[in-house]
Amino acid sequence: MMWQLTRQLRTFKDALSIGDSLSNSSEINQNTTIMWALKAGSRPPWVGLAAAVWVQIASGNAYSFPLYSHSLKSVLGLSQQQLTILGVANDFGENVGILPGIASNKYPPWVVLLVGVVASFFGYGVIWLAVTQTVHNMPYWVLWLALVVATNSSAWLGTAVLVTNMRNFPLSRGTVAGILKGYVGLSAAVFTEVYTMVLKGSASALLLFFTLGIPVICFSLMYYIRPCTPASEADPSETAYFLFTQGASIVLAVFLLTTTILKDFLTLNNALSYTFIGIMVVLLMAPLAIPVKMTLFPSNKKLNPPAGAADNATVTDPLLTQPIPEPNVKNLNDDDDDDESELDVLLAVGEGAVKIKKKRRPRRGEDFTFREAIVKADFWLLWFVYFLGVGSGVTVLNNLAQIGVSLGFNDTTTLLSLFSFCNFLGRLGGGVVSEYFVRLKTIPRTFLTTVTQIIMVMTYLLYASALNGTLYVATALLGICYGVQFGVMIPTSSELFGLKNFGLIFNFMGLGNPIGALLFSGMLAGYVYDTEEAKQGGPTCMGPSCFRLTFFVLAGVCSLSAVLSLILTIRIRPVYQMLYAGGSFRLPQSAGHKS
Repeated sequence: MMWQLTRQLRTFKDALSIGDSLSNSSEINQNTTIMWALKAGSRPPWVGLAAAVWVQIASGNAYSFPLYSHSLKSVLGLSQQQLTILGVANDFGENVGILPGIASNKYPPWVVLLVGVVASFFGYGVIWLAVTQTVHNMPYWVLWLALVVATNSSAWLGTAVLVTNMRNFPLSRGTVAGILKGYVGLSAAVFTEVYTMVLKGSASALLLFFTLGIPVICFSLMYYIRPCTPASEADPSETAYFLFTQGASIVLAVFLLTTTILKDFLTLNNALSYTFIGIMVVLLMAPLAIPVKMTLFPSNKKLNPPAGAADNATVTDPLLTQPIPEPNVKNLNDDDDDDESELDVLLAVGEGAVKIKKKRRPRRGEDFTFREAIVKADFWLLWFVYFLGVGSGVTVLNNLAQIGVSLGFNDTTTLLSLFSFCNFLGRLGGGVVSEYFVRLKTIPRTFLTTVTQIIMVMTYLLYASALNGTLYVATALLGICYGVQFGVMIPTSSELFGLKNFGLIFNFMGLGNPIGALLFSGMLAGYVYDTEEAKQGGPTCMGPSCFRLTFFVLAGVCSLSAVLSLILTIRIRPVYQMLYAGGSFRLPQSAGHKS
């Protein structure tokens, strides 16, 4: 029976070969033309990156919680511990991205963005109703859930643009992650600018702006956030484009910090305030100059098409061409090869030449499924390093207004803008600096995490000392180190476990943020503050003792995190020596991914 089946398979394969030879020429030309038309398009990824900047700013709405938290406390009569629990809801909603991660693998980016828009509209709408007293005596649990839904829009919006752009630029993961997460870090400063100069410090107006403004921004840009065919080799011009985008973001950051400081020393009239807002908008649009330049002044350098395709390949403008979904492209190129290879395997099995073996598990650097990743020690080491580092940092961020007031700084918007600016520098620098060392010395990115967490230990001790003039220094240092955690974790998770399930894996990593906020902010910082406030017998806790114990605990937590980070760095060094052996990223041959 086996030899009869083998003979039939050979006959079927020969028939396929004859059919293939008759249509081989036309199919190859057609396939090459389609693939070449797709790969020739370089403007769509840059248009998508420029649009992603605005969506990332919108997705940073959760970082503006300190701007309206005081109104929540005063209008609704909340205690500090109740307020910190709302801060936990803020962080929980922002960072619980398991569903967005799953959706990013199943649906196009516009669907993921649409869910974020709906969450923002209804979530912030309910909070606005509570703060304006349009709805009286809103239950605390309703407010908590509304804040979770509102800030969960950040997870949906951020996942859509980050996953799409990381796949569009797979050879520059650290740089892209640093740029996009850097703009998220700037979002608090952007919203502070709008809050002080346009909305005149009105918390209710800011909440209404989130309710209506975020949907308008995302609906306007939804079409441009889409997957494109990634480059298969490094393009030298990309370096200049990335440097321009990074430079534009730094100029924006310096501008925001400068105007925030100016408003504390000068009285700005409406004309000057709106001028500053106009400049800010122009700077936010700066990345759009790249695709405009590529359109008006196209490069003379031409990509070399595959051999034999020059006469038949027609390069089509990708902005005017309806993109062909990858499954179709894959079928055009791979189906016949797959059929033939499967027949070869069946024939070999039938003749006893080979035995079917189980599929091997992926190695670090290749594409992992989520189930394969969570059983790896490196996965959990990275998770705990992120959880301890970011969880301690977000505790300070959630309580930054109260920390400032307890030390005699009533205007906390400057503190928030300083933290936002330095957070941006950390996110951008985390991607850029780690990219430099990983390409130059194949040093894992997590080594930078180790260094910054040692600095965080010293920063928490500086906070605890409450020495004169140290509050701004400590806030600046913490902002930078806090931002680095994001700039390092995102590309590291993609390099260790691949891009195929990147959305789900990095969002699971992000759970360390709300869990850390719950433990260190909600249970620790809020309890210590209320205890000291009760001892003082006043409406507000004043003095260093309000948060001193909290800072000592956070210093211990970060010390443990630095040790774990060093262990992880040592473990994954061989992976980076393999991935960056030639000084640039090399995609593992078995680590393909879907765009």
